[in-house]
Amino acid sequence: MAQRHHDLTDSAAGAPVTGDALAGYLRARATEFLRALRLQREGGSHGGTDEAAEAARALRRSARRISGSLHTFRALLDADWSEEIRPELAWLSGTLALEHAYEARLERLLLALQRLSGATAVPGQGAGGGAPLPGTAALPDPAETSTAPRTAPGTAHPPATARTAGGPAAASRTAGGAPVTSRAAGNGAVTSRAAGSTSAASRTAGAPVDSRATGTATASPGPVATAPAPGPLVERGNLTVGAAKAGALLDRQLTLARTRAHSTALQALGSSRFHAVADKVAVLASEVPLTPDAPGTDLVPLATAAEERLTDAVAALPLVTAGHPYNAEALVHGLSPDTAPHPQDAPWHQVRLLLRLHRYALEVLHDGDCPPDVRLIAAGEALDRHRDASEAAAAAAQAARTPRIAPATAYALGVLHADQRHEVEAARYAFQRAWQRPAVSTA
Repeated sequence: MAQRHHDLTDSAAGAPVTGDALAGYLRARATEFLRALRLQREGGSHGGTDEAAEAARALRRSARRISGSLHTFRALLDADWSEEIRPELAWLSGTLALEHAYEARLERLLLALQRLSGATAVPGQGAGGGAPLPGTAALPDPAETSTAPRTAPGTAHPPATARTAGGPAAASRTAGGAPVTSRAAGNGAVTSRAAGSTSAASRTAGAPVDSRATGTATASPGPVATAPAPGPLVERGNLTVGAAKAGALLDRQLTLARTRAHSTALQALGSSRFHAVADKVAVLASEVPLTPDAPGTDLVPLATAAEERLTDAVAALPLVTAGHPYNAEALVHGLSPDTAPHPQDAPWHQVRLLLRLHRYALEVLHDGDCPPDVRLIAAGEALDRHRDASEAAAAAAQAARTPRIAPATAYALGVLHADQRHEVEAARYAFQRAWQRPAVSTA
C-alpha cells in the first residue's frame, strides 16, 4: 500500500528543488489571489453574478494552495508570519465555499428524490445556458420566485415545490398542458402546501381558475414564464406525496442556509479581517518571508513527509471492507439519535485533506506545472463524492428530525438518507480501486 509516486523520485534524481522554487510558487499563487480579488470586486459592482462566482472560486483555489504550501513547507518560512496568515486563509476559503456547498447539496438531494421516485430527471439548466422546461421562458427579473401549483381535485398531479432566487424552480403541468406558477413578492423560500405555503394556483380540465393568497399572483391561462435558475431544474410533477413534501422541506431548509451563507460571505469580503488577509497576500506577491537557510534547502524531504502522512492515513482506512461492494458498512449507526456527523467518515475526510496537501506539494516541486497523475485524480474525485454524499445524508437526517412532519415525508427522508449512505459506500469502493492502481502520469 505504501507506494512512492514517481513524481517525487524524479524530482530527487534531477536538480534539487530549493526554497527559491517555493518562493516563486507562493508569489504566483498570491498574484492569482489578487487578480481574483479584482475580478470579484468588478463582478460585484457590475451585478455580474457569474463573474463574481467564478472570482470567488479563484479566491478559494489560491487561498487553499497558499495555506497548504505554508503548512507543508512551514520549516522554511518565518514561523510567526506563517502561523498568523495560514488560519486566516483557511477561514476565508471555508467561508466562501459554504454557499456553493449548500446549493450543490440541495441539487443532489432533489435529483436523488427524483431518481428514487422512478421519474426521469429533467436535464440541468445552468445560469445563462441550457433549455427551460417545455412551455416556459425566462422571466426578466431573476430575483422573483416561482412555485409549482397544487392541482385541483380530480387531477393526477401531486403537490410540487420551488426554490427561491438562485435555485431551481419547478412547474407542474395540468390537464390542459400549460404550466401554472405563482410568484412570491419578497424573499425567502416559497413552497407548496407540504411546506406550509398559503399560495397555490389550480386549474381544472377546462378553463383556468385563479386562487389568490396574500402577496401572491396566480397564473394566466397561457404558458407562464418561470424564473431562470442557476442550478438544474427538477420536474417534481411525478413525485409521490411524501417525496414532494420531503423535497419542499429540504428546499426550505437548505435555501435558507444558502441565503445565510451568501450574506456571511458578503460580510466577510467587506470586513477588516478580510482586508488584513488581502494586505498580507499582497505583500507575499512581492516578498516571501523565507528563513535564511531556505534558498539552499531541498524541498523533496518535506514533500516526501507529506506523502508519508497521506500513506499512513490511507493505511488506517478499512480498505479491505471498502473493497467489497455492497458491504453496508456505511449504513452502520444510521438510526443513531446522535446529530453529530458519522464518526466513521472522519478518517476519510482527513485522507481527502492530506491528499490535497500532497498534490499541492507536487505542484511546488514542478513549479506549478505538475504532470496529471491518473491515480491521484481518480482518488481525489472519489473522496470528493464521499464528502458530498456524507453531507447530503446528514442534511436528510436533519430534515427528518423536523417536528410534526407527516409519516410519508419522514419515510421519504429516511429512504433518501439510506440512498446517500450507499453513495458514501460506493465512493469508498471507488477510492479503494483507484488507490491500489499503479501510479501513472498522463504527461
